[in-house]
Amino acid sequence: MSHTVHPYSHRLVVLRDWKSRWFGTRGKYQEYLKADIILREFLQKKLRGAQVDSVEMERGENYYKIIIKTAKPGIVIGRNGEAAAKLREEVIRKLTKNNIPLPKDVKIEVEEVRAPEAKSAIVAEMIAEGLEKRLPFMRVIRQALEKITANRDVLGAKITISGRLGGAEMSRVETVKKGRLPLQTLRADIDFAREKAHLPYGDIGIKVWIFKGEVFADKRRNTTHK
Repeated sequence: MSHTVHPYSHRLVVLRDWKSRWFGTRGKYQEYLKADIILREFLQKKLRGAQVDSVEMERGENYYKIIIKTAKPGIVIGRNGEAAAKLREEVIRKLTKNNIPLPKDVKIEVEEVRAPEAKSAIVAEMIAEGLEKRLPFMRVIRQALEKITANRDVLGAKITISGRLGGAEMSRVETVKKGRLPLQTLRADIDFAREKAHLPYGDIGIKVWIFKGEVFADKRRNTTHK
């Protein structure tokens, strides 16, 4: 049997950092893990359509910081920061509802993502939007692949969709690929994401892999993680 490993977790410590970072939090693992999972699921659902690349959490004994990386920061922040303030209130309400102790300081930071067409989570969301608008599925994934590979930092990409494509009775899988995709090379910078397109006849699963070249130790020291 084959063993499929998530490209992100496969490269933890080597190329990637954890998306939840806790400091001085001994003995509260279950509580903090529950809070992170609940909030990440809530925010990904709440901010669908805002082209969110990732949601990261940082915790200390007295603070809880949520970092939202998005291609459309204006939607998340809102006019004069109204949307961000409202989102913070909803986060606090969600934690209280699930009986999770609140830290003294809850912050929400929004970071802008440059070159969104090179981020797998954003591309997967764009494909889902296209499928939900009932556009032809092959046109949607081929156009997405062209946008990805048009970026000069991208050396290869693959998109797979599966389900009742085009409303057919029999589900099937369609894949388009261009360039290189060395999944077993640890120094290969591969961005991966899953998404679902919700359609009347069932969900369609979407997977996107984007290869951005190989990262060596000297290059990693001089550049920040993407």
